[in-house]
Amino acid sequence: MFSEADFTHMQRALALAARGMYTTTPNPRVGCVLIKDDVTIGEGFTQPAGQDHAEVQALKDARRRGFDPRGATAYVTLEPCSHFGRTPPCAHALIDAQVKRVIAAMEDPNPQVSGRGLAMLRDAGIDVRCGLLANEARELNIGFVSRMTRARPWVRMKIAGSLDGRTALPSGESQWITGAAARADGHAWRARACAILTGIGTVREDDPQLTVREVETPRQPLRVLIDSRLEVPLTAKLLEGAPPLVFCARIDDTNAARAEALAARGVEIVELANERGKVDLAAMLKTLGARGINELHVEAGHKLNGSLLREGCVDELLVYLAPSLLGANSAGMFDLPAPAALEARTQLTFHAIERIGDDLRILARLQQQAAHT
Repeated sequence: MFSEADFTHMQRALALAARGMYTTTPNPRVGCVLIKDDVTIGEGFTQPAGQDHAEVQALKDARRRGFDPRGATAYVTLEPCSHFGRTPPCAHALIDAQVKRVIAAMEDPNPQVSGRGLAMLRDAGIDVRCGLLANEARELNIGFVSRMTRARPWVRMKIAGSLDGRTALPSGESQWITGAAARADGHAWRARACAILTGIGTVREDDPQLTVREVETPRQPLRVLIDSRLEVPLTAKLLEGAPPLVFCARIDDTNAARAEALAARGVEIVELANERGKVDLAAMLKTLGARGINELHVEAGHKLNGSLLREGCVDELLVYLAPSLLGANSAGMFDLPAPAALEARTQLTFHAIERIGDDLRILARLQQQAAHT
């Protein structure tokens, strides 16, 4: 169905899509290549929200180079949109340009599109094919797919620990268990996320900035704090710069003054209490999804890590293991109860394993999510 040249051109389109890794949110990362008479006449990738999508960028590029896109083949990593959002439909742009063929990597999971863009192209007499390098395209937009299909972001939990699964000494000392290469790699994963989440325990113990510093990025992700009783110190580094989004259980007489002081600093506070008087984690994910958060990057302590896992709020683990041992009395990765039987243990699937400097990086997915992807 697809030729070797088709694979080559779609791989180029995927490479272009990756250029929007840090900038397209809340839109998907999409790349487009226009080929005519075996010559690349135009390329593009989706620009920040409200600006040109990949197909329009590629058409403009072709015309800027002096090429006529009529009769060309468009390789696009996601089905061209068919609805009016912040920009006109890309399917219309391709039809108006009179391209001959469109090859898409995957259908758009957005219910407003979901096959309609491809149908629109076919109705206009364009030869349309879909499914080339679909897995690669899906991985690139795993957060967008999650938000469109589950109304919640893809949740990636990052942990750095020793080979025996420890994240800090009994004293709390943890900087630095892993090496510089692993830390920089972790910041690259921060940068691709739409938001970074931590808990009040981590703020009290480590006072993190939760910003991207080790790699270049055109924007900083939204910082999100879970703080059930609004105990965050007003001197916390998390409150410096762009204000974070804070989820608490409720505002009452015990924390009203703190809530007012945080609001004066520009902090938005969302009340989401569950029956135990804690923040409702599942509802929090739905709230973040409604705000256009595609990928949520978690860097928290073992208690919040355990809570997120127990409540089914984690999709994959990003674990950096250092070639060292910290011992049994050191802090662990998760606060999880032991299962009653081995069959009841939390099951994961290794998705990718790679050496980063002297450390090991493991990307492991919860089994239900591994099946989903």
